[in-house]
Amino acid sequence: MKKYTAAVVGIGRIGWTLGFDKKREQPASHVMALKKNSRVKFIGGVDSNPKTLAAFRKKNPLARVYPTVEELFKVSAPDIVVVAVNEDSHLSVTLDVLSRSPKLVILEKPVALNLREAAKIKSAANKYGVPILVNHERRFASDYKAAAAYLTKIGEVQSIEARLFSGMKLYDKAAEESGAYSLLHDGTHLVDIVLFFLERLEDGSGQKRQRVLLKNPVVTGIFRDPKNKAVVRELCAHYSSKLCPQVSFFMSGRSRFFGFELDVVGTQGRVCIGNGYAKFYKSKESSLYTGFHSLGRDEEIRLPKKTGYFSNMVKNAVDFLDGKTQLESTLQTGINALSVLEEIKSFLQ
Repeated sequence: MKKYTAAVVGIGRIGWTLGFDKKREQPASHVMALKKNSRVKFIGGVDSNPKTLAAFRKKNPLARVYPTVEELFKVSAPDIVVVAVNEDSHLSVTLDVLSRSPKLVILEKPVALNLREAAKIKSAANKYGVPILVNHERRFASDYKAAAAYLTKIGEVQSIEARLFSGMKLYDKAAEESGAYSLLHDGTHLVDIVLFFLERLEDGSGQKRQRVLLKNPVVTGIFRDPKNKAVVRELCAHYSSKLCPQVSFFMSGRSRFFGFELDVVGTQGRVCIGNGYAKFYKSKESSLYTGFHSLGRDEEIRLPKKTGYFSNMVKNAVDFLDGKTQLESTLQTGINALSVLEEIKSFLQ
């Protein structure tokens, strides 16, 4: 069976080194996930840091290393190219890669620093006819997929509450050029997975992904850093749509822990999912009150021990190149998430 060659541009944390984190579900990096897939031949890594290249070469003696995308394509033409550089380099590196017409680009989230840059990437992708898979990893995770499928069992969805907690500043205008703020860095995951759920509510299959499903928020609870009022540490963004009357995002950049969670409540059930847990509830005859129903755990739901978030992403890439399926996370869905973030950001400047 045909193998696809692949290279990774940017062999830092998400590109490579998170694959050594013993606490994370593995594979947890692009290099490790590509190497694990039997249909992929990993051929090389690109990075501008000589020390990174030297360390990578030592651990991956069968792969070649390159200081630039140009050097990579001088000696090879990989079918799949992963762009895993810092956010402020997404535009320049992705445009460079697209101009060389690989069969597929896997682009780390967020798509770009802003919608203006994202539009340039989309234009180049169309020009060179190169499809882009955006690594919003929860779209590929078995627990989140199960949660999305379970939405059909909880009746009419009444509310979706999405919460993010971290110690990283939520927004800082001074960080616009680097992207080093949590609203973009982590908020893109939170917004994207809510959009993923809404796509399922819209047509049952999640195939309608061409338009932004959340617009015109009411932003409240903006908490600014007491020592620097330009830095936002906390906010709530509230939406209402025909798909769900209550959608809210709570994001904190002043927590001493990292948390990521969604709570979806329907007229007949509930789904609670976050880092390390997924709980499914359905309406049952109450054991507490005569003549009432209460929510109880749905014991029929069985999830695998591993979510397969990175492995499933690479599998989707291979299956797409085989012509068997569509991409599950596209450039357009990535742009949709960025559109929501930019609208929220407009209230903070």
